[in-house]
Amino acid sequence: MNLNQFPTPSYILDEAKLISNLEILKGVQERTGCRILLAQKAFSMFSVYPLIAKYLSGTTASGLYEAKLGREEFEGEVHIFSPAYKDADMPEILAVSDHIVFNSLRQLEKFGSMCRSAGKSIGLRINPECSTQESAIYDPCAVGSRLGVRACDLTAFPDVDGLHFHTLCEQNADALEITLKAVEEKFGDYLHKCKWVNFGGGHHITRPDYNIPLLEQLIVEFQKKYNVQVYLEPGEAIALRAGYLVTEVMDIVENGMDIAILDASAACHMPDVLEMPYRPPLFESGEAGEKAHTYRLSSCTCLAGDIIGDYSFDQPLKIGDRLCFEDMAIYSMVKNNTFNGMPLPEIGILHTDGSYETVKKFGYSDFKERLS
Repeated sequence: MNLNQFPTPSYILDEAKLISNLEILKGVQERTGCRILLAQKAFSMFSVYPLIAKYLSGTTASGLYEAKLGREEFEGEVHIFSPAYKDADMPEILAVSDHIVFNSLRQLEKFGSMCRSAGKSIGLRINPECSTQESAIYDPCAVGSRLGVRACDLTAFPDVDGLHFHTLCEQNADALEITLKAVEEKFGDYLHKCKWVNFGGGHHITRPDYNIPLLEQLIVEFQKKYNVQVYLEPGEAIALRAGYLVTEVMDIVENGMDIAILDASAACHMPDVLEMPYRPPLFESGEAGEKAHTYRLSSCTCLAGDIIGDYSFDQPLKIGDRLCFEDMAIYSMVKNNTFNGMPLPEIGILHTDGSYETVKKFGYSDFKERLS
């Protein structure tokens, strides 16, 4: 891949890697009978929705806008979950959604009959109170969580078609196995009354070390035991390692170490770097001190902490050099922003035949129209 052929900054989707991920997910569906949905909160590049729709069963949304996007651009089921729904949004939600999942008994009581009358399948999100991860910000089972109904909150099976839980984040099938035991222990009396159960997202199915045989075993056994349709709704797994962010070195300054100023920004173009925090992989680089020349990679925003990280290289960096951050398809385009008036990166596709297609260019109007 010749990095000089791309404008900077730009997000580039690797079509071949996307298809490889989709083939893995399609195989899980075919061997188990489960249905896998694209969680748009992680990846909403709708120009490739027709391709993804050849492999997956539909989309899942976190609100009205994602639900509308799924209905308009993806041929398949549309599922929606939100911690709360606005009255004004419900007519459109009913028009575009197939499954509507509620976060509380109060919300279910408020909107359930309306959804039933519209012929929608409705569900309730549950909280199995089983944490399998260390980071509290990504743990919906933490004490005080606002997400899902606990078993102690239920006295009878609610008037729903299915139950939904989402407790994982970038995890393997062993975490799902632990979670399913908690779900059965706390909600087992209700599972036989369900038509479907949604295992949520956070399943890193397309990661090389993911235990797919265990996942498939869990799905098959659960569906057989409770006579339900199982859904999975991964986001990251669809486009994991299938995208890049190409950037240019604009300047190099020295203040106790060499600092490269890029036209890409952690704060604007890869927010997870600062939020998680997260160190994105960078092509042909190493850890600080691993290779001969170490640089701190930063941005041209005014935020002092807009730092991507410290990386080392075999050769010194030069102004005008191109760098390629990897695994940049997920939680990038959906979370980027124009802080400081930073331009949004171009979006393109590197096709399987090696050709490059520009899908979207952004300009000043995209910055201005977000303001008043």
